[in-house]
Amino acid sequence: MDSDDAWIGNAQPYLTPRQKGERDAWTAEAAARGHRGTQRLLAVEEVTPPRIVRDFLQSERAVVRRRLIMLNDRPVELADSYYSTRIARDTPLAKSAKIRGGAITLLASMGFTPEGNPIEDIAAAIATSSQCVALNLPPGTPVLILTRLTRSTTGEPIEASVMTMTRHLQYRQTNEVS
Repeated sequence: MDSDDAWIGNAQPYLTPRQKGERDAWTAEAAARGHRGTQRLLAVEEVTPPRIVRDFLQSERAVVRRRLIMLNDRPVELADSYYSTRIARDTPLAKSAKIRGGAITLLASMGFTPEGNPIEDIAAAIATSSQCVALNLPPGTPVLILTRLTRSTTGEPIEASVMTMTRHLQYRQTNEVS
């Protein structure tokens, strides 16, 4: 996404279970801004996740769902979502198929309703060679890496997503009153 196409994002739709027949959050967000947002499932596999994911999920093994996120048929993001094997094994999370309503909707139906305040960490890095290939970037291109750690409303870690983005990212802060 060029900086001219930037918009202020909101994580909340990505943490809200979808209603029957409702578009996934990315497709809906892009459409609301006059764009076409799509995603392609690249792989679903059981892996040893990165340390931050292992520590958060409290699991040495995890199921990862790897997706390529596109805007107007242009790759803009790689999104890897991790789930502990205790939650994901033998569920649609561990199958190589799209999940109707998305993973958050499935998790909620399994009793793991996401809380509304995930931990998000944003870092900048130079894209790896495989990221450059997948995202159609020249070598040496900087990318943003957003790591979102989501717990259920009961405090259980349910999803760790690592998103490598080529796009401009803006956030809006809200003040919480205690």
